[in-house]
Amino acid sequence: MNADMILFNGRVHTVDRENPRASAVAIKDGRTIAVGDDAQALATRGNATQVIDLKRRTVIPGLNDSHLHLIRGGLNYNLELRWEGVPSLADALRMLKEQADRTPAPQWVRVVGGWNEFQFAERRMPTLDELNRAAPDTPVFILHLYDRALLNRAALKVVGYTRDTPNPPGGEIQRDASGEPTGMLVAKPNAMILYATLAKGPKLPLEYQVNSTRQFMRELNRLGVTSAIDAGGGFQNYPDDYAVVSELAKQDQLTVRIAYNLFTQRPKEELADFKAWSGMVKPGDGSDFFRHNGAGEMLVFSAADFEDFLEPRPDLAASMEQELEPVVRHLVEQRWPFRLHATYDESISRMLDVFERVDRDIPFDGLPWFFDHAETITPRNIERVRALGGGIAIQDRMAFQGEYFVDRYGSQAAQQTPPIKRMLAEGIPVGAGTDATRVSSYNPWTSLYWLVSGRTVGGLELYSNGLDRDVALQLFTQGSAWFSSEQGQKGQIKVGQLADLAALSADFFSVDEEAIKWIESVLTVVGGKVVHGADEFDALAPPALPVTPDWSPVARVPGHWRHESPLLAQVHHCSGPCAIHAHNHDSVRTSSVPVSDFQGFWGAFGCSCFAF
Repeated sequence: MNADMILFNGRVHTVDRENPRASAVAIKDGRTIAVGDDAQALATRGNATQVIDLKRRTVIPGLNDSHLHLIRGGLNYNLELRWEGVPSLADALRMLKEQADRTPAPQWVRVVGGWNEFQFAERRMPTLDELNRAAPDTPVFILHLYDRALLNRAALKVVGYTRDTPNPPGGEIQRDASGEPTGMLVAKPNAMILYATLAKGPKLPLEYQVNSTRQFMRELNRLGVTSAIDAGGGFQNYPDDYAVVSELAKQDQLTVRIAYNLFTQRPKEELADFKAWSGMVKPGDGSDFFRHNGAGEMLVFSAADFEDFLEPRPDLAASMEQELEPVVRHLVEQRWPFRLHATYDESISRMLDVFERVDRDIPFDGLPWFFDHAETITPRNIERVRALGGGIAIQDRMAFQGEYFVDRYGSQAAQQTPPIKRMLAEGIPVGAGTDATRVSSYNPWTSLYWLVSGRTVGGLELYSNGLDRDVALQLFTQGSAWFSSEQGQKGQIKVGQLADLAALSADFFSVDEEAIKWIESVLTVVGGKVVHGADEFDALAPPALPVTPDWSPVARVPGHWRHESPLLAQVHHCSGPCAIHAHNHDSVRTSSVPVSDFQGFWGAFGCSCFAF
């Protein structure tokens, strides 16, 4: 059999216990046909085979995010200014001002998730006065985790919040001494006020949503992500808001494989939603690139316990059980896999009571189901999950909210939040993910850094001993495959599996822990096709995709902050208008400065096109 592609001279970590290390891989028709030494792979070479020298790069299976709001994130990616990894508030505010100056009316500047104040050198959030100075006329909406949002005066005006606007249930419009809204919205503890306000902003037209989704997938490919399980989300209606990604799938333009769950949108009408959807689509419908995965993460609104650690733990409504049970009964009867958002053990106990009651009448009998998050789940409830054949998808929300958790519950409690090692010891399926994009960053290396180091993005040590790197990688690859019923199909570099892999910018298994967060992919392959190339593989990259609209933040700040060295901040400057780190312009390195001197250096050089 002649291979379509051979990759050789690498350091391949297969996540396959029977064949853990290799130097070469051969691919045919989108699947792996050989994994071994160079001679074994090169023996499959034919006249038309693409042969790639990996130049001793570390290669891993493509990363699979078990909980990513990719579809919603894709529709909005080109609208959002990302503060992921930005090292100082001064830099963040400069980015905000520059974007406000170039954003046309009636559009907003939106910073939606992926950051917190502890990542900044200043260790604080922006003030409302700073937002108003940076953008006096352009509406600005900044989401901070699940707990609050900051709106400048222009944004308050367009959303129509005045002294006469009542606080919605579970939320607060903060007001000054005279009763006027200040611009701070607070979840107490429900995040609905934050998301409902964000939904008031203008959307992109369809053609721009297509471009936005493709840009987001390319950004994920740059970080080595090749698969994701989409967890639905608020204001993400089926089938309307799935039209863009569905059409891209039909046109063979997806570069990330997506298994999607359906998330109920109507309080008190959840059962009607799932009854309607179960008549429209069945789990597994679709292809290896786009397939239906079941229900959740919201099954009923009364079962939502948002993790706002600035607020006391919320007690779920007394009606939760009677609303959740008929939905779960319907899903089990229809053999629909399901997932359920759950933060606190107290909530999980009540949910498991419902599941066990349903199981006695209608056996789960191997039906895949799982909890998302489960930060404070106890050993007893882990055992109950195992007994029902369930799994737990864990995310790195503690990397962004760990400081708040420690302040409320103490450092000792934080050491088991979530208790990943206990989950693994009990033998239940565990998959890793990010829960991006509205709280955590979509960058899987931030999550892998947290798993290995036990530290938050602000550097607070939560766990004295993190996971072994092999285990952390397994959770982000083979482990996550269980959650879309694709175990044995993806997650390993193994003969017969889908040919998804990434060659890394640095060796994940040997670099210092702090360097993990800055790893990227230099070569990403999905289904035997190169979807991203950089550095020595730049010539293999697919053609650049221009960003639309041209005022999009992504045109200037494409994705997660780029870092080149833990020792040096490399300053780049271009001779004319450009996009930071774009591949289609000439940039010249002009100087290098120590990290200790980098704070605010963009403005010091007089150009918004500086980055490190």
